[in-house]
Amino acid sequence: MMVESVSDPKMDLVLQNIETMVASEGGSLELVNLGETSLEVKYYPGVNEECPECVPTHEAVTRFLSTSLKIHVPEITDVSVT
Repeated sequence: MMVESVSDPKMDLVLQNIETMVASEGGSLELVNLGETSLEVKYYPGVNEECPECVPTHEAVTRFLSTSLKIHVPEITDVSVT
């Protein structure tokens, strides 16, 4: 399941890139809210019994999202990953 598309192609690119990263370990993202300067997503971590440290933490996903948004969608300054 891919995160739903939004009307901004750059935001779609960021969300799809992060989704691809977390999906590689069985995780997924759900778009909760997108405002003019804010983004809220729900992160469902995957499970990798052979490499538990390979599954990104909520903090890592927040960091990846924030960094990518600063480059591609700099107007988003408030990022929340729950």
